[in-house]
Amino acid sequence: MSQRIERDHQRFRKLVRGKVKSNLSKYISRGEMIGKKGTDLVSIPLPAINLPQFRYGNKGSAGVGQGPGQPGQPLGPGQGEPGEAKAGDQPGGHILEVELTMEELAAILGEELALPRIEPRGKKNIVTTRDRYTGIRQTGPESLRHFKRTYKKALKRQITSGTYDGGDPIIIPIRADRQYRSWKEVKQPQAVAVIVYMMDVSGSMTDEQKEIVRIEAFWIDTWIKAHYQGVETVYIVHDAAAHQVDEHTFYHTRESGGTKISSAYILADKILTAKYPIDEWNVYAFHFSDGDNWGDDVPHCLEILKKKLLPRVNLFGYGQVESPYGSGEFYEHVHELLGKSKNVVCSRIPDREAILKSIKEFLGTGR
Repeated sequence: MSQRIERDHQRFRKLVRGKVKSNLSKYISRGEMIGKKGTDLVSIPLPAINLPQFRYGNKGSAGVGQGPGQPGQPLGPGQGEPGEAKAGDQPGGHILEVELTMEELAAILGEELALPRIEPRGKKNIVTTRDRYTGIRQTGPESLRHFKRTYKKALKRQITSGTYDGGDPIIIPIRADRQYRSWKEVKQPQAVAVIVYMMDVSGSMTDEQKEIVRIEAFWIDTWIKAHYQGVETVYIVHDAAAHQVDEHTFYHTRESGGTKISSAYILADKILTAKYPIDEWNVYAFHFSDGDNWGDDVPHCLEILKKKLLPRVNLFGYGQVESPYGSGEFYEHVHELLGKSKNVVCSRIPDREAILKSIKEFLGTGR
């Protein structure tokens, strides 16, 4: 019975996975998974999935085309007299919420967008302990009994003692024949990463642009965290000045005034230098803006990128969230770096429908 339950459960999981994969673009553009994330699980709304099954009725009971009736009589329940609208007493369709682990969600994203796996760079920061089965011992729990070795030792004993009968080859291990797997603890370094999100919060960035950034950051987090054991996140907001903030403030801050992008790059470099050594951390930096910047600040931004940020990051992604108020000029300046630096990606995000394409552009490098 337990095997049937497990088989049915696995079949249901495959159906859910197929539904999520086929509707992935809808989930991403609408942001339906955002805000429902726990520590390890995401709750996903799906239309109810009905598994087909046979039901056995009573012998001789009426079925389709059977039973009393009059010519022209409508099939199905009556609709009542015209003008007699009444409240219904039957339940309607339900939305089924299923849970997927972050690993499953990352796998679906990778399959749908054909994303290459990330190759970590730094592996010196976190050391985990893992059990590795490398030997055999004479004692241990029955769950670790080595059947093949136990059988061979019992066979040798019976042949040596002359109790083995080739016509009736029954092998009965005794206590002294039993062999058990043994293990030892192995310390393994694990790659760690830090993600730096920078966002323009000047007056030209609307709430819709910030929501696009929030959706995209959720999927970037999902993919990167699937490749590292430890991931830290840094949030920086800027207008004419930059500040490090928490996640909630990052997505809900509304400022006014001008824009000076170099302030965010300077603060990011300062934080990375102080806390995240390049030989120990994989660094991912993403900057979202409407492309509006104080004109004299552009050369300073490019200088910081070339000399300080790009040499230390695995990937620098610039996402230009189109705004009716921004000039959009900064995109062209960053775009000029593409041919010179392999770890730079630029993406235009005019609306929610472009989020899926932008995610593929950012994560498709495999860096």
